[in-house]
Amino acid sequence: MFISRFHKLKPVSISDLKWRWQILILRGMEWLIGVLILASVAVLLRRILHMGTMGKTSAGGLAFLPKALQAIYEPFAQEIEAQTTILGITLNDAFGEREAGRHEMAWHVVRLTMGEWERLTELVVGLQGVLSKFLHATNGIVPVRRIAAGHFKSRAVMDNVRLYEFLDQILFRSKGRFALQLGLLLRASALLRKDFKHACREGALTLDTSDELWTRLDYYFHDFDLIAKETLLAFRTLLACQSPERIQELALDLQTLLERGMRVSVSPSNRES
Repeated sequence: MFISRFHKLKPVSISDLKWRWQILILRGMEWLIGVLILASVAVLLRRILHMGTMGKTSAGGLAFLPKALQAIYEPFAQEIEAQTTILGITLNDAFGEREAGRHEMAWHVVRLTMGEWERLTELVVGLQGVLSKFLHATNGIVPVRRIAAGHFKSRAVMDNVRLYEFLDQILFRSKGRFALQLGLLLRASALLRKDFKHACREGALTLDTSDELWTRLDYYFHDFDLIAKETLLAFRTLLACQSPERIQELALDLQTLLERGMRVSVSPSNRES
């Protein structure tokens, strides 16, 4: 019985196998072409919708803010910009001490910047958290400013931004794209905080004078400065999209965050760091 059944099986030729493989490949290509078409349509529609929102921006590309909203935006923006400037000046002093050959003093100044960096990070990350909270209650289209990997210098941040660029191309909803951007800014802030702290502690132990390590410190500050600026631009954009009822709640959250940041900046523990 087994032998008779075996003889009834039809042999499969090589040409039949090739034909079946060709069919499978064609079906896979059809799926791929379909996905590419949908992605292209999504990108096109997103750009069309973005053109409709350009009227809400000023000539410089910034979201227009009435005087009442400007009064909410400016104190927070000025505080972040002031702390960023202080951090940059202090770090520049450390570079000057290194160039003068005073390596111990250079790393002493770098250790001072760690406290400044921590305070600024708390403020920037806090603002990112407030924006994430109010994004969910925002109605309508939220204009999104794209972030490009070519503007950054540290390898880890560039890799994160490249992933963001890819995901941003396949997202259609403006709130989803804005949430993706806030997630990137939050991850980059945490990453730079960790890498800067690690580099400072590593270099201070041996009074490292290598160009490689000091270049990394320069890149970390450059990227953190950009992250802070992008966070302020996102703040300005989302602020312009809020309803009058939500504006009051947002202002209270910002005031609490700002007051907490100022208390931290004068605490004895941070002075000693």
